[in-house]
Amino acid sequence: MKALITGGAGFIGSHLAEHLLERGDRVTVIDDLSTGAMANIEHLKSNPHFRYVIDTIFNGPVLSELVDGADVVFHLAAAVGVKLIVEKPTLTIETNIGGTERVLKAAAKKSKRVVIASTSEVYGKSAAVPFHEDADLVFGPTTKSRWSYAASKAVDEFLALAYHKEQDLPVVIVRLFNTVGPRQTGRYGMVIPRFVEQALAGGPITVYGDGDQSRCFAWVGDVVRGMVALSDSSKATGQVFNLGAAEEISINELAERVKKKVGGKMTIKRIAYDKAYEEGFEDMRRRVPCLDKARKAVGYKPTAGIEEILDRVIAWMKARG
Repeated sequence: MKALITGGAGFIGSHLAEHLLERGDRVTVIDDLSTGAMANIEHLKSNPHFRYVIDTIFNGPVLSELVDGADVVFHLAAAVGVKLIVEKPTLTIETNIGGTERVLKAAAKKSKRVVIASTSEVYGKSAAVPFHEDADLVFGPTTKSRWSYAASKAVDEFLALAYHKEQDLPVVIVRLFNTVGPRQTGRYGMVIPRFVEQALAGGPITVYGDGDQSRCFAWVGDVVRGMVALSDSSKATGQVFNLGAAEEISINELAERVKKKVGGKMTIKRIAYDKAYEEGFEDMRRRVPCLDKARKAVGYKPTAGIEEILDRVIAWMKARG
């Protein structure tokens, strides 16, 4: 199979490329390196089945050529991280909606299969935990730029499903929940790499808000395997799937576990959301996926719990100094 990964030099994209290459596929990635990094794919360059293009998906002729040469397109290029989203809401909206529109339009010309990477953020402020794919989405007001990301990714989903309905484009949508692993950076607000980086530096570990908000963290290898399995399944076409883990942990407890595993006398410091992001910032209290649909469709099942994930991330960060 020939696969194209937009945003392929990013954290998840680079792991997806690895997995596809390991099973014998040919992989091309396109990335403008706005949040991705060449270091993420450096080890793949020697593989004769791997190709990379440093460019934007807004370059129409380049994107069309790459899509035409692929059997399946994994669309991961997007604005990432709460910090970036709050600071640059215009970029978030234009990148997410405009980029997805261009990928779908290019794919529709040759009826190429497309896997759209969406996010758990689309559930917004919903309290109907665990989140089911057919549940209502509850967003905050438009005066809070924090919700622009959730709304833009929801529009991406609507657009993909519209292409499927009107043009019979084979699309699959995956909503990713707090994916973690090597090569992820805390630069854009991702909490586990940020906590580990802070702990290894001697602290303090900074918890935003009261720390009672909870999340479910999934190992990147599990999520990538789920994405590929769904891309291979004709029965998944035109559907939306949660991919993540179901083990819930509060951010306070997460900070304590990182502190214990790293060791030392670092402190845990709490910072109000208003100071960490912007005045009036709102956050989800819980983010827990129902994974039944993905399990029934392709046998999806998380293999790594939070303890193992933390051990792996800490070991990776120590190894890279």
